[in-house]
Amino acid sequence: MNAMLVNTYGENSVFEPAEIPAPEIKLGHVLIKIAASSVNTVDTMIRKMGKDLPLSPDTPALLGMDFAGTVEQVGDGVTAYAVGDEVYGCAGGLADLPGTLAEYIVADANLIARKAKNISMREAAALPLVAITAYEGLIRAGIKAGQKVLVHGGSGGVGHVALQLAKHFGAEVYSTGGGVNQLKLIEQLGATPINYKSESVEQYVAQHTNGSGFDIVFDSVGGPNLTNSFEAAALNAHIATTVSMVEIDLSVAHFKGLSLHVVFMLIPMLHNHRREDHADILTQLTKIVEQGALQPVLDETNFTIEQAGEAHARLESGQAMGKVVISH
Repeated sequence: MNAMLVNTYGENSVFEPAEIPAPEIKLGHVLIKIAASSVNTVDTMIRKMGKDLPLSPDTPALLGMDFAGTVEQVGDGVTAYAVGDEVYGCAGGLADLPGTLAEYIVADANLIARKAKNISMREAAALPLVAITAYEGLIRAGIKAGQKVLVHGGSGGVGHVALQLAKHFGAEVYSTGGGVNQLKLIEQLGATPINYKSESVEQYVAQHTNGSGFDIVFDSVGGPNLTNSFEAAALNAHIATTVSMVEIDLSVAHFKGLSLHVVFMLIPMLHNHRREDHADILTQLTKIVEQGALQPVLDETNFTIEQAGEAHARLESGQAMGKVVISH
């Protein structure tokens, strides 16, 4: 089958076309013809950092984690799927799991779910990694109707989903953004936009919470921004973050009694740990999409699999609005 491989890692690494054997079906797995895949920040990190990241596959590497496609063959032990089913998931592109920048993938049936009927393959391919991350973070933070939720980076991949899911769960949602287009998208998705460049944390906490802080802060920016999350949080509030590889002073979190939830959704894939949780979450997400409560936002660009390098460059440019998707 046709594929795009990375033969050497590094800042200047490139994707090269290759003909590789089609994957063989195995117990508990399904063979899927890929219709679309999407690019996530972790994909670009693997390509550039290589073995400095413990989750990077050996080269030549078949990258790409998210996909949507059609089941072509069902392995022994799989009863939930049949040939012809349209599915989506996040099931490869790291460690010893071959990725999605190819014609086919053999995916663990516990890492996929049926695609929502009311969205396209491209839209479905945009969802798995970011939507599982957003869902897991909000659930672990104990989201309830009526709470005030702040999402940092609400126009980004994870953020734009977290914002919509928080609204679906009945929360009053606010979100930070740094540009006119970002703030406009945040408002379109149903949250109150906050320009972090012109408003201080103290100012927007005073304006939107009467100074008491937010019940949940979902921080998809993370890193040094976590200190802003601590500052914006109410007493005994919950912080969910996707980026916490940082040295940081936890004093504010201590004196406020905050709970910090670090979401690393690749754990089931990396460690073969509770993979069925991903199938369950994806199934719930399909229902939410079909209810009209979650709409993936796609970047205006359209790339073919042969343009995988350009798709990575688009995401890394910081110019993308929504998910960068590759059509197969």
